[in-house]
Amino acid sequence: MGDLGEKPLQNISESFKALAANINSGNTTVEVAPFSRACSFISPLFGCLGIAFKFAEMDYVAKVNDLVESSKSIVSLQALLDKDIESDCVRKAGSHSRNLLRVKRGLDMVRVLFEQILLTEGNSLRDPASKAYAQVFAPHHGWAIRKAVGAGMYALPTKGQLLSKLKEDEASARILMQDYVAASAPVIQYVEKLFFSRDLGIDW
Repeated sequence: MGDLGEKPLQNISESFKALAANINSGNTTVEVAPFSRACSFISPLFGCLGIAFKFAEMDYVAKVNDLVESSKSIVSLQALLDKDIESDCVRKAGSHSRNLLRVKRGLDMVRVLFEQILLTEGNSLRDPASKAYAQVFAPHHGWAIRKAVGAGMYALPTKGQLLSKLKEDEASARILMQDYVAASAPVIQYVEKLFFSRDLGIDW
């Protein structure tokens, strides 16, 4: 994982559109395998953002790898949560449920980042990335990590450099980012509902 592949944004867009179509069709079961595969396509994106998101890349990749591994023995996200509830390990470090919640935050961060990139004029990513971090990750991080991320924001690539790494031009990137923003919303909501329906909350 972490290889940029040929068209990372296209992979992200297509895989999340498929997940969203499944959820929007009224299907209440989301399988771990396609979910974790879609999430794995996001991993290289954190790497493209440089040192500010190094912590997120390392954390996210490890958590996605755990979900990919768990998909060999656990079919659905519901079963994954229920298994941890039975074993009384939902909130323990390293549990599949905890890792799922961390991955969900990564998806949310990228959703807000793309939203902000689409709204922001100019070539700087500092404002979109700062807003995305502040909204999704900062409430869960201590002072030291927040300070390190703040310093790293000055080393972000420009929007042009990011698009070059992702092998897209402005026009194609806008379409694919809009696709992800739209498709990731029901996927993120679905995961949150799984936690809320089991009285687990999502702020831990």
